[in-house]
Amino acid sequence: MEQSLSQAHDIFPHLRIVMGMVIGLGVTRLLSGVARIVQHPKAYKLYPVHLAWVASLLLMLVHFWWWEFGLYQIVHWTFGKYLFIIGYAVTLYLLCAFLFPDSMQDYRSYEDYFFSRRNWFFGLLAATYLLDVVDTLLKGEAHFAHFGHEYLIRTPLFVILCGIAIFTTNRRFHLGFVVFTLIYQAWWILRLFDTIA
Repeated sequence: MEQSLSQAHDIFPHLRIVMGMVIGLGVTRLLSGVARIVQHPKAYKLYPVHLAWVASLLLMLVHFWWWEFGLYQIVHWTFGKYLFIIGYAVTLYLLCAFLFPDSMQDYRSYEDYFFSRRNWFFGLLAATYLLDVVDTLLKGEAHFAHFGHEYLIRTPLFVILCGIAIFTTNRRFHLGFVVFTLIYQAWWILRLFDTIA
């Protein structure tokens, strides 16, 4: 019997290619921004919190590409699911674009730029945590349950922290937030995503 093109093993590689292109653009944006800093280190004053978010986002992109392998479990694909996954990847790309603008000529430093665009950055970052819930549910109830009660605490906590980051310019809060994010992110990946079952 002839197999249908709508079967998951036919659709998943196609989706991964399209998703990979968008994620690749995000990685390119981050690496190009870092390369620009290395090439012109005195052009604009650096801001450690900004650079830490660059590291966090790079880890998030690499992790996204890794954990989306779980999409192979989806048997029935619709255009809505496809559009959602691509939209999720686009949101991650936009976060990268907000970390490194096309031009810095309107800003005195990366710190000045970062705080002038924090509403957009943290608004989108909060959206990624919410999109992750939908993404996890798409992979099935067993996959969602795998993360336990921690997931139900982690998600609203990060959304709340993003909300605070939108409204405050307190430098200590922003430093603490990004350090906490990097440590927790690495711990989360090593515990739950070290291997793909």
